[in-house]
Amino acid sequence: MKAESHKAHASSARGAERVSGSPLSSRSSLVGLQRTSLPIHTRQSSYLAADGSRQRKERKKTVSFSSMPTEKKISTASDCINAMVDGSELKKVRSNSRIYHRYFLLDADMQSLRWEPTKKESEKAKIDVKSIKEVRTGKNTDTFRTNGTYDQISEDCAFSIIFGENYESLDLVAHTADVANIWVTGLRYLISYGKHTLNMIESTQNNMRSSWLGELFDEADVNDSRKVSICAAVQLVKKLNPGLKNVKIELKFKEIHKAKDKAGSDVTRDEFIEFSSNKEFLDSKDLMIFLEAEQGMAQMGCRSVELDVWDGPDNEPVIYTGHTMTSQIVFRSVIDVLNKYAFVASEFPLLLCLENHCSLKQQRVMFQHIKKILGDKIHTDPPKPEDCYLPSPLELKGKILLKGKKLSTSCTASEGEVTDEDEGAEMSQRMSIDSAEQQTVAPKKFQLSKDLSDLVTLCKSVEFKDFPTSFQSQKQWELCSFNEVFASRCASDFPGDFVNYNKKYLARVYPSPMRIDSSNMNPQDFWKCGCQIVAMNYQTPGLMMDLNIGWFRQNGNCGYVLRPAIMREHVSYFSANTKDSVPGVSPQLLHIKIISGQNFPKPKGSGAKGDVVDPYVYVEIHGIPADCAEQRTKTVNQNGDNPLFDESFEFQINLPELAMVRFVVLDDDFIGDEFIGQYTIPFECLQPGFRHVPLQSLTGEVLPHTLLFVHVAITNRRGGGKPHKRGLSVRKGKRSREYASMRVLLIKAVDDVFKTAVLPLREATDLRENMQNAIVSFKELCGLSAVANLKQCILALSPRLTGPDNSPLLVFNLADQYPNLEPQGLLPEVLKKVVTTYDLVSRGPFVGFLISTAA
Repeated sequence: MKAESHKAHASSARGAERVSGSPLSSRSSLVGLQRTSLPIHTRQSSYLAADGSRQRKERKKTVSFSSMPTEKKISTASDCINAMVDGSELKKVRSNSRIYHRYFLLDADMQSLRWEPTKKESEKAKIDVKSIKEVRTGKNTDTFRTNGTYDQISEDCAFSIIFGENYESLDLVAHTADVANIWVTGLRYLISYGKHTLNMIESTQNNMRSSWLGELFDEADVNDSRKVSICAAVQLVKKLNPGLKNVKIELKFKEIHKAKDKAGSDVTRDEFIEFSSNKEFLDSKDLMIFLEAEQGMAQMGCRSVELDVWDGPDNEPVIYTGHTMTSQIVFRSVIDVLNKYAFVASEFPLLLCLENHCSLKQQRVMFQHIKKILGDKIHTDPPKPEDCYLPSPLELKGKILLKGKKLSTSCTASEGEVTDEDEGAEMSQRMSIDSAEQQTVAPKKFQLSKDLSDLVTLCKSVEFKDFPTSFQSQKQWELCSFNEVFASRCASDFPGDFVNYNKKYLARVYPSPMRIDSSNMNPQDFWKCGCQIVAMNYQTPGLMMDLNIGWFRQNGNCGYVLRPAIMREHVSYFSANTKDSVPGVSPQLLHIKIISGQNFPKPKGSGAKGDVVDPYVYVEIHGIPADCAEQRTKTVNQNGDNPLFDESFEFQINLPELAMVRFVVLDDDFIGDEFIGQYTIPFECLQPGFRHVPLQSLTGEVLPHTLLFVHVAITNRRGGGKPHKRGLSVRKGKRSREYASMRVLLIKAVDDVFKTAVLPLREATDLRENMQNAIVSFKELCGLSAVANLKQCILALSPRLTGPDNSPLLVFNLADQYPNLEPQGLLPEVLKKVVTTYDLVSRGPFVGFLISTAA
């Protein structure tokens, strides 16, 4: 898997991607930039409100673990806010008995509530979220009571927003009670919990932005005088945003000087930061995109970056998201940053995705910048046709791989024609016309420079048609990009084919163009299909980013994670939608006891009650559908210092290699449960025994001295594990075997044919169960846990196979199809048991199981 970033649209970012189980992986960034971490066989790509908090309801609280379009539902406050960003038609009620039909929506940055059409100026037809005092349900304001249509308005569909210092009211009526409930829940969430969330994120961004701008100024301040001439300051701003005119920049600096009654024309460090923080000149989100490419890559191991490159002024290509109003960043500056920070956190290869929209003239400039700045870091060796696989990340250490369009090998001219790959155009098209009315449009062509084409070697961008075509004609160095919606459809309709496709080829999944709120898809929806790169919006914290960061943490944040063997081996079969145990994988039982907590802070910005929290803990399992589950503890009232929970939970994990465990601590509150902290960890990184779990804030910072004290035990479903846990797991595992049965169709000819298959199926089930039980015993005799594999068992056993005189006590006979152990004399009692158990594994059930699987 690999981590990658995704480009942004409008004034927000689109995401990043990661890869697991294949040669590359990626992460996210903001406007025009993308980041990626390349784990070894898949990729990745959150919504600001998707933070793990849950609203208090009379029914049991639940969480939806899938972001697949076919399973979307309103089940959390995050879903409510997502729906508010999309908008809905509401009736605006006035005291003069008039009712106006208006379209209301929440801004993507969740700062304002707007409506249209309106006769007011657009900036006046809005309410700042921070000014909202209360959200009332029903017809409980004077406007409703005095309205002539009071009796015609449903109580369940009516609600009012009280805002401003004068406590004005905006009275609204939804078409259905469900729509009203969405708006009430979402707005209450924002004013009680979201406010402090937005402040935390804004504060973090402001600090990072100021730090970055300060570094840029210091580089220009060669004399270390903490000031530069106004001409130098103008040129520095032009580097950041080439679209600005010199006169306008100079005039703004003079206005700053005049406001401070300052003499002279030199620009200080603080004045430069103040100027550049003005959204009119350089939008803060655009800065954060660039900042993430510079600092985030170094800190988080992102191994994939996407650059959306267009023609710029003065023959200098620029980066921004096309078809949007985002600011521009000079291409040369971004390449400089990549050259400086690409391999700070990880030596493994970086994937540079070029979405090229430049003319031939500026393509030549791009080529010159790449060759001059990146030099030997660019991988230029062509793929070998005889190789069946891409090189491993280890072989490509320190190299940057370009992903983009490539001319045919038969092209000898200095340029040629290729199809355009414009995700921004797709976004613009989908936002302008209804999807049902869209017609197939012929692919757009553009001229590509051969010099730029020759830099693309192992990641040639091609269009995906269907799985049979790809299996027949696609080369291993060709990479397909999947829209989130299309990838979800493939995962739903062709789960087996999708997994098999990703065993050989790279697949990159990028967010749907409709995610204008920079929300994130669930990366595990695509990791379970074997996708290597899934784009994530790193600037948007929440559950999905917690999963993304937690997953890649397991390999030291190097940006690559090896996929499960079942997703890599050609002889194995795996369906991404499996809702039962996985063939060939022994399910594990995870026993977690939540004992206590330490130093739980009050959620920042919370004003609903006093200084003491009422904490409770959710334990969530994320993975394949069969593994997704959650359990919660009781609420401990009025104790954040050392709450005692003392509750135990048990989860069955059917595919341990892809499962993640997330601990979430919330503050139980009447209006909305507020987020305190969380920690997400891959199942296979869990260590048994008593453990302290360090909690992190919504934005990912470690909360000082805030810990969750737990006990972890992992056992095999059929009785394996530590001896002191064996009794418990055996009791859990003692259940009758489930045999496959045949459905009687009452068609004698058919029933007679299939009746003969009942006995072989029953024998196959016995073989599988007996083999798995034998493996459990073998692992225990080798002194290993139930999650160990046979290779680890042999390595653990090998030091015990020689006698005092270094003569072998046991040898492996490799003559047969499956190696067997042969004693070379008298054996200690323990080794006798090892031989007996190994014989059960190798000679009987294991071979039988392989045969029945092949059949």
